[in-house]
Amino acid sequence: MKAKNMKPVALADSAGVDMYMQKLDHPLKDVLEALRKIILSVDSEIGEQVKWNAPSFLYIGEMQPFDPKEYKRYIIVSNVYQKDCIRLVFPSGAKINDTSGLLTGDYADGRRLAFFYNMEEVVAKEEALRKAVKTWLLLLDK
Repeated sequence: MKAKNMKPVALADSAGVDMYMQKLDHPLKDVLEALRKIILSVDSEIGEQVKWNAPSFLYIGEMQPFDPKEYKRYIIVSNVYQKDCIRLVFPSGAKINDTSGLLTGDYADGRRLAFFYNMEEVVAKEEALRKAVKTWLLLLDK
């Protein structure tokens, strides 16, 4: 129940991500922009914001109440700290049970990673990325 005069929290901030992208100095900026377009095109209830110093993608639709510290809305957090690749971190990627080879790692906290070193890899992995995001949305507690 919302308190009187309480404004809803804005989940998405594409303008903030646009500003981030304009200022980004990274050799694979075009790769990140292509990944951004793919992820956002999967579903109209996927939004973006700058979180943890990089573009992050989250579910912006209605959800059951949960502890905000669980970060259940977050699908993907991008990582641009390495200059040779764009790393996509799926905080709950283990739930997806990806068999395509897109998601790697076996982290105890359930996260999985996808690496993109060039535009050719974006093209080659696009369908697997779309499928991973769609699967994540199906598993979400809405």
